[in-house]
Amino acid sequence: MANLEVNFCGVKFKNPTVLASGILGVTASSLKSVIRKGAGGVTTKSIWLKENVGHKNPTMYGTENYFLNAVGLSDAGMEKAAQETFPEYNKRKPGPIIANIVAGSIEDFGVLAEEITKCDPDIIEVNIACPNVEDSHGKPFACVAGDAAAVTRAVRARTNKPIIIKLTPNVFNIGEIAKACADAGADGFCAINTLYGMGIDINVRRPILTNKSGGLSGPGIKPAAVKAVYEVYKATKLPIIGTGGIMTGEDAIEIMMAGATLVGMGTMVYYRGAEGFGKVAKEMAEWCDKNGVKDLEEIIGCVHN
Repeated sequence: MANLEVNFCGVKFKNPTVLASGILGVTASSLKSVIRKGAGGVTTKSIWLKENVGHKNPTMYGTENYFLNAVGLSDAGMEKAAQETFPEYNKRKPGPIIANIVAGSIEDFGVLAEEITKCDPDIIEVNIACPNVEDSHGKPFACVAGDAAAVTRAVRARTNKPIIIKLTPNVFNIGEIAKACADAGADGFCAINTLYGMGIDINVRRPILTNKSGGLSGPGIKPAAVKAVYEVYKATKLPIIGTGGIMTGEDAIEIMMAGATLVGMGTMVYYRGAEGFGKVAKEMAEWCDKNGVKDLEEIIGCVHN
């Protein structure tokens, strides 16, 4: 059998599959359950400094080809993470945990980085897709190389943990933005966050989601994710969690060939259940055996050779 173990930013994962942020990551017990069902690691929901209520229902809608969500990054805040989620998860810790943090200002990102470090996550994932409240146009940090780099520097200055920057695909120059973050101290990346999308109920002539538009995920966005991972790897050669439309073992192999070391999956759970993590890992092993691949390191970024 092929060796599915990978090392990501100095952290060992039993296989490359990782629960993406925002899916089943509400409680420590749900995170542990994902590991038991085959995931190599987990990512928390986006953690804010203070409670964030999010959007009103309906916030989710799925079809066989895509999934829309406008949950609005709801979260109870840093206090709950510090008092409940991490202490409980770290008891008989079953696998690596990545703490996803989000903020509307550079200062808050720095404070969050310092506070979340006390919770002892293995890696900190910095979600810069939220609008910059200090920007006159409210552009997301992820859309401007200078802003993305500024957040990276603020987080890097307040933690000794590995930090990865979660990038948005909704830009023209993702490689340039990744390079700016790398130069500012990022250890790696997560790519991609959701695309933008909208659905309309033609029977009632209204948008399906209360927020009108939302994040677009699911099988249909995989080509965008593969291209983004390719561009980020080409620009930085740093470790990447490749996420976006990954449903099968062959999907995972494909995005690893583009440059990913880990494979993040979230919407996959909607289609295959939490058991899908173990199934995807098994499918990856079967592909490797069939194609003579002994170790996944052989294929990471291989299309760049």
